[in-house]
Amino acid sequence: MGRRSPYSEEFRKDAVALFRAAAGKRTYAAVAADLGVTAESLRTWVRKDEAPARSDGRDAGVNVAEELARLRAENTRLLKAEQEWRLEREILRRAAACFAREVK
Repeated sequence: MGRRSPYSEEFRKDAVALFRAAAGKRTYAAVAADLGVTAESLRTWVRKDEAPARSDGRDAGVNVAEELARLRAENTRLLKAEQEWRLEREILRRAAACFAREVK
């Protein structure tokens, strides 16, 4: 059993974000020195953040493809729902205009 890291999850995520914000202009060692951690620790955190969580043991490419398919289906569903809402809104707008003319 490994020992617990002295760095919080938030600190590690911020460190990874700082390294990525450098966009290749700074090395692991330079960013790690600014944060007071080892370059290998930072490198490990970045690698863990890049690797998607694979609890079911399937290939990461399959997970990405499945997620993309799910998002496309969701997008299609939302676009259809938006069309329905626009039609309903137009019907209600016309009905309100008719009632407004009857009231006068």
